[in-house]
Amino acid sequence: MKANLAIALAIGALISSVLLVIEPLTDFAYLSLEWPGITAAYFFWGAVGGSTFLGIAISWVVNALTYGLGAFVILSVFKVLREA
Repeated sequence: MKANLAIALAIGALISSVLLVIEPLTDFAYLSLEWPGITAAYFFWGAVGGSTFLGIAISWVVNALTYGLGAFVILSVFKVLREA
């Protein structure tokens, strides 16, 4: 279980990093994939007036957790199917 969680979080961090890097290169074509993180950063800025760097960091972390959760579910299903 811990191994699946660690792998899933690493996958989520990788996906979030790739999305963050390719946004300016693709003229923000994949912006819809970053909505969870952008929404969290927007609410944070609205609540406390945080810096841009902190908003980007929050966006990256929320996207990493979001995609990591999806990867965790997929890895868990594969583990259950493999054991059955």
